[in-house]
Amino acid sequence: MRALRSSVTALYLAILLASWILVWATLPVNGQSGQLPMEPLHTSGQNVTAAYEGWFKNEDGSFSMLFGYFNRNLKEELDIPVGDNNRIEPGPPDQGQPTHFLPRRQWGVFTVTVPQDFGDKKLTWTLVANGQTTAVPAHLDPKWEVSPFSDVGIGNTPPIISFEEGGKSVQGPLGISIALETTLRNPLTLNLWVADDAKSFQGGKLPDTPPVTVTWSKFRGPGDVKFANSKPAVEKAGGKWKTTPVFSGKATTTATFSEPGDYVLRVVANDWSGDGGGGFQCCWTNGQVKVSVKP
Repeated sequence: MRALRSSVTALYLAILLASWILVWATLPVNGQSGQLPMEPLHTSGQNVTAAYEGWFKNEDGSFSMLFGYFNRNLKEELDIPVGDNNRIEPGPPDQGQPTHFLPRRQWGVFTVTVPQDFGDKKLTWTLVANGQTTAVPAHLDPKWEVSPFSDVGIGNTPPIISFEEGGKSVQGPLGISIALETTLRNPLTLNLWVADDAKSFQGGKLPDTPPVTVTWSKFRGPGDVKFANSKPAVEKAGGKWKTTPVFSGKATTTATFSEPGDYVLRVVANDWSGDGGGGFQCCWTNGQVKVSVKP
């Protein structure tokens, strides 16, 4: 049933997205028209749109609003510093959003926590890229509630990740972070321990690929970041976990930085549900590494 539901939902979302793009593309943005209907995709020069994925309630009664984005360029990566061109309102313009934007759709990249009494207020994330402005509101409308910690259909849960064997671990988009230091042009080793329940869609054949994939990217920073392998293989390993997962492993890569300064690297662990949970907002886990790069 879930496989059928996924296919139907994916088809519906694809049609809806295609219709939205065609309508939106004809609307003026800051006095400039968008991409013309049926115009071919571009490698560069297009805008970046914030994506509000939905909200979920935290154990302390507060709420987390989950954001991603859609960089409409096929190849161009954009750096947009926090400020007038990259701001979340009301409140301080810096609320943990990325300043480096990868091409195409990036799901559930970060969260913003709002208090229990947030009510019907809204947050708005505004982005200006290649001279084009977009703004997306976020709210606690019940229709936008998501369940990023469990797929109720089959009980699938996000991968568990840790930056040290037997250390603090986490599941889901709220993520985990550590701080590291390195020197310029000295490759920084990045280790990630992962575990998963290895569940697939109900009644489906288990894929031949490992149940967890790991992807590294630049989230913030003044210079370029080069990974030896941005999608390192997850090698099966025992590990030390509070629970007994079906699968556990370790992924290792290195990062080299072009300029000194403060960086944030993002790592996302996806299970067999794929990017964005196949449109169901579960199940993946975020992590961040804050790196101080000395001259």
